[in-house]
Amino acid sequence: MRRKLFRAFTLIELLVVIAIIGILAALLLPALSKAKGRAQTILCLNNLKQMELCFHLYATDNTDFMPPNNFVYDIATLRAIPGNEGPSWCTNVAPYEADPAGIKAGLLFQYNTSLGIYRCPGDTSTLETSTGTKLPAPRLRSYNMSQSVNGLSYAGQIADEVPHYKKFTSIRKPTPTGLLVFLEVHEDEIMDTEFGIPVEPDWWSAGNWWDIPANRHNRGANFSFADGHVEHWRWKVPKVVTISRGQQQAVRSDEWDDYNRLEAGFRQNFTD
Repeated sequence: MRRKLFRAFTLIELLVVIAIIGILAALLLPALSKAKGRAQTILCLNNLKQMELCFHLYATDNTDFMPPNNFVYDIATLRAIPGNEGPSWCTNVAPYEADPAGIKAGLLFQYNTSLGIYRCPGDTSTLETSTGTKLPAPRLRSYNMSQSVNGLSYAGQIADEVPHYKKFTSIRKPTPTGLLVFLEVHEDEIMDTEFGIPVEPDWWSAGNWWDIPANRHNRGANFSFADGHVEHWRWKVPKVVTISRGQQQAVRSDEWDDYNRLEAGFRQNFTD
């Protein structure tokens, strides 16, 4: 009986195969990374779409009143500013709270009881202590609601009152297609549940970020609007937090286009 002989690979042949695999991996990994990033962007937009649906259902059930946005947190005292404790669409303090009570007790949770829609899948930030020590558990929330949507006055902390609309049918300028509702917030900035930006009554603070939008989707962020649609915006320059959480950050000279684009999505004064 003839015995079959099998020739083993030489060392050079093995090295060639390994090199080819390495080259293929180098070619495929960027494409896979981009595909993952696009998938996260789509899932994030879907989260905002689901939250926007909750927003509209609340207005339908409450004679056209939009959900209150009444939770503003004081980082110095580690508690809500008096008069700004809620009830609200949400009262979760994003960096610190592992307990979902602030989400579950929010006025929108009854319309969709999935905790997952409150967090962007691309948000890799974790909880931390009030002194800044990082913890392993992921945060529960990545989104804020615009100060223009039934936002509570700041009780003299920042301004006597921030222009906002209480009823959906009162929205005029911007129109519902342009009025921002939910905004994806930068992980190094997010704290309470209201997204603020200086508008006409607060021109003394113009040129500063009060809150900073996210930068995690291909140098961009996702938003929802009062008419129900969602959008992905890519920034002209990256959004980087350079100050302590809760402080104002000056707009850089190269990011005014981004700042003005965002500010245009807010109610500017009390008369419009």
